[in-house]
Amino acid sequence: MADRTKISAENRNEFGKGAARRIRRESKIPAVIYGHGEDPVHIVLPGHATMMAARNPNAVLSLDIEGKSHLAMIKDIQRHAIRPEIYHVDLLTVRRGERVEVEIPVTVEGEVAPGNLWTQPEQVVVVDADALDVPEEVLVSIDGRSDGEHVTAADLLLPEGVNLVSEEDLIIVNVSQEVEQDLGEETEEETEGEEAEEGASEDNSSEESDEDSE
Repeated sequence: MADRTKISAENRNEFGKGAARRIRRESKIPAVIYGHGEDPVHIVLPGHATMMAARNPNAVLSLDIEGKSHLAMIKDIQRHAIRPEIYHVDLLTVRRGERVEVEIPVTVEGEVAPGNLWTQPEQVVVVDADALDVPEEVLVSIDGRSDGEHVTAADLLLPEGVNLVSEEDLIIVNVSQEVEQDLGEETEEETEGEEAEEGASEDNSSEESDEDSE
């Protein structure tokens, strides 16, 4: 279920790009909390603790903001394009007993039957769950599945209290027969074509030599 991490945060009083850069230089992360029709709350999070919590999708943070408690779910993370750095975090206020719609990743495990391949058109599904008990992932087994079989969202085994929001016929995994390409014939045809080109090239060279001698 969703990870509840206790983090001490600070109120953010300075804004703008310069202030954000100063915050990051101190190994901290600018963030904002919104939701429930309340005014956004701008805070500063500790860098390392936040990066650890952000490894889990839909992580719920138990925040201590200068003595005030706040529950919030990670909704969006802005990361550096190259370096493993978090630039900004959007948090959604949650309350105990509240339900939320979130995307959870689908993890495939097992091996299909010999001579088959599998693809995963959809990496996540949308579910409705208790804000404090959101699954980190949903597992689906493809053991022994063969050509023509597939897994839809309706086939996923969700934990008790978690309801599917995505369309039931949404295809998560496709299984198809492995296609073997016969390279021998193509190689033979290519060889014949190359020999014909070489022969034509030799004929042209002979004609050019005869012309030169004249």
